[in-house]
Amino acid sequence: MKRIVILGAGESGAGAAVLAKAKGFDVFVSDFSSVKPKYKDMLDARGIRWEEGRHTEADILNADEIIKSPGIPDKAPIIKKLKEKGTPIISEIEFAGRYTDAKMICITGSNGKTTTTMLTYHILRQAGVDAGLAGNVGNSLALQVAEDPHAVYVIELSSFQLDNMYDFKADIAILLNITPDHLDRYNYEMQNYVDAKFRIIRNQTAEDAFIFWNDDPIIAREIAKRHPQATLYPFAETHEAGVKGYTEDKKIIIETSNGTFTMEQDLLALSGTHNLYNSLASGIASKLVDIHDENLRASLSDFTGVEHRLEKVARVRGVDYINDSKATNVNSCWYALQSMTTPLVLILGGTDKGNDYSEIEELVKKKVHALVFLGVDNAKLHGFFDGKVPAIEDARSMEEAVSKAYKLAEKGDTVLLSPCCASFDLFKSYEDRGDQFKACVRNL
Repeated sequence: MKRIVILGAGESGAGAAVLAKAKGFDVFVSDFSSVKPKYKDMLDARGIRWEEGRHTEADILNADEIIKSPGIPDKAPIIKKLKEKGTPIISEIEFAGRYTDAKMICITGSNGKTTTTMLTYHILRQAGVDAGLAGNVGNSLALQVAEDPHAVYVIELSSFQLDNMYDFKADIAILLNITPDHLDRYNYEMQNYVDAKFRIIRNQTAEDAFIFWNDDPIIAREIAKRHPQATLYPFAETHEAGVKGYTEDKKIIIETSNGTFTMEQDLLALSGTHNLYNSLASGIASKLVDIHDENLRASLSDFTGVEHRLEKVARVRGVDYINDSKATNVNSCWYALQSMTTPLVLILGGTDKGNDYSEIEELVKKKVHALVFLGVDNAKLHGFFDGKVPAIEDARSMEEAVSKAYKLAEKGDTVLLSPCCASFDLFKSYEDRGDQFKACVRNL
């Protein structure tokens, strides 16, 4: 009996274990940290062996195949040992893909992928398509394939999930943009990160579709180098040669083999240039799976957005508070700043992933009159921003950050939490950070 060992017992690991068990493999799950009660129950209910707080080598190194959680870096000691042995290491998505012939719509990019994933899923569900939501959002793909299968899956893929995918194929691949992110995981080599993102078009044929932002210089360079097999569907703000999704005369226009779709741009539920791109990408994908125009129009105009992404929290004494905790990199914060029209108090900070803040320097100087640094170590932020903004304060907790921002903000301002950084120095996750922000704002 083939032995499958799963490293990491979060959403993807637990789901992979359930599918592996259902397919008759000898399954063992090992997590170096603690396992959430929800996943313990899931594994126990199906008689799957698991351990937490350690990696017992005797139970791991005898695996025929390893399914690795996206969060575990290649430099982890147990991964190094497995690589020395030549044990195949795959991702949960790769594993799940072996057991389904559902249509796969896969979305990646440094920014906008959750919004585009949720919007595409919303459009399909509203149109009555049997769609599942997977990857970084929803339930793990493996769990759905095992116990709740769907005809189509809309999957948000991070570079980490793409890293260990080999035979998996996206029927429709969406690549929104590529900007520096997670470079700490890629030996600070931008090309390594770019290569990971481009795995999304791996195994695609001419029958498949590749949707991408036409004006991204890195994507353009890589396409010229790689010559993708898939049919190309570039999108852009304006009508350029070969572009299949664009705006013209205040309308969005999408051209596919299933006809041309048009809609008034001001009817789009999501505002801002970056959200125009997200809407175009989702619209092209939806037309390719033959969603009717009236359904597409309705869904593009009533989508409510994603929690922790430019989420309006409250207006207190004439000041708006916006939760953009999902901005875990500099480019996400750039999008947020770009879309703001009022003077700003900006809350920044957290675990730095090798950030280059020069990307937001001009926007900060132009729009931000006060900065609040929220982190355990704010030295790098001070080194970059000191002297560039009239007021800078430090905070060691969300309560302190919100209270300082409240004092710094004037009527007509916006207080924006858009941290540029991962959350793990003071919070459990970016969701925890955003939830604490919202709770503190509501207590003002």
